[in-house]
Amino acid sequence: MEKIASFTIDHIKLQPGLYVSRKDHLGAESVTTFDLRITSPNEEPVISTGGIHAIEHLGATYLRNNELWKDLVLYFGPMGCRTGFYLLLAGDLSSDAILPLVTGCFKFIAEYEGEIPGATAKDCGNYKDMDLRAAKAWAERYYALLRTIDEDRLVYPT
Repeated sequence: MEKIASFTIDHIKLQPGLYVSRKDHLGAESVTTFDLRITSPNEEPVISTGGIHAIEHLGATYLRNNELWKDLVLYFGPMGCRTGFYLLLAGDLSSDAILPLVTGCFKFIAEYEGEIPGATAKDCGNYKDMDLRAAKAWAERYYALLRTIDEDRLVYPT
């Protein structure tokens, strides 16, 4: 079997950033998958399950309520390795094009106060495994990167 696209990226060189992971075409429509890499793979600690789960709830809520982008959001969720998230958007897009959206999302999470949306037994299959403090700490770290991101953190390393 062939390696899937995400396994062909050199995770030894990969650093936190905002990358185009892949582009898929469904007839005339395009879908862009973004790699929102928050930690350095195999070097830094991974995001705890409670932290990553809280980021997922807050990020999905923010993205699906963003007036400019909500109709293009197809999916936002954690990577299995817990070093970041995938964001799938309708359209043939670039990292530069969505930088303000992702920056706003992680600012929202970093500054969030209150109950986590959807964190109830009725709304979520594992609602007790949420850690807002961890989510905010990781979001602040990623938000700081996004505010001053270099071009080399917008394109996968070769």
